[in-house]
Amino acid sequence: MLEHIIKRCLHYDLRPIVCTTDLSSDLDIVNIAVANGVEHFQGQSTNKLMRWRDCANDFDLPYFHTVDADDPFFCGDEVKRSVKCMLDGRHDMVLLTVSSSNGGATVGYSLKTRIVEKACVGTNEHTDTEMMWSYIDRLKELNKAVLDEPSSHRIEARLTLDYHEDYILLEAIRILLGSYASRAQVYKLLAENKILKAINESRGEEWATNQKKKSVITSR
Repeated sequence: MLEHIIKRCLHYDLRPIVCTTDLSSDLDIVNIAVANGVEHFQGQSTNKLMRWRDCANDFDLPYFHTVDADDPFFCGDEVKRSVKCMLDGRHDMVLLTVSSSNGGATVGYSLKTRIVEKACVGTNEHTDTEMMWSYIDRLKELNKAVLDEPSSHRIEARLTLDYHEDYILLEAIRILLGSYASRAQVYKLLAENKILKAINESRGEEWATNQKKKSVITSR
């Protein structure tokens, strides 16, 4: 899956930096990055925001875009559109489109590094910031925007990998369209083959409930 994400980034002419933890169990992730000739960073295992902050500072990045490795058919064009929206609008952060946030998984977050640094204030290495937007969203005077929906080929199906049914659907898409399928191709395939979209529909409500539970800010 990670190798697929890396290759898809390169296909869209993006610069992938594999950002993982400093746990020995994640050395396999580092090895995958090295084997594919891309940059990597190891940081805090629990505090995701600190890991992002340290990675961005280590590579001297004023801003970056997040791509989760469980979103195999993210759209590189949407990533670029999100970053452009952030820079042109002088935003601190650009959130996902509504359809992507609901499971379409076509785009991630565009973030200014300084905002991530601010969000880390008051947290420590033991703070679980997996649902990072909860911490960023509480910042005062945060200049943010939600990326508007694409002009066409809006994907409503859930294309993120959480359950076995998700894997079946995603692997079916990969087999039928290839690893570099565009959003338009995925949209067309799902529109013409309703049975594919139905593979993981039963998991939708459970997934949404789990997302809400994770959004609660916790620390220890």
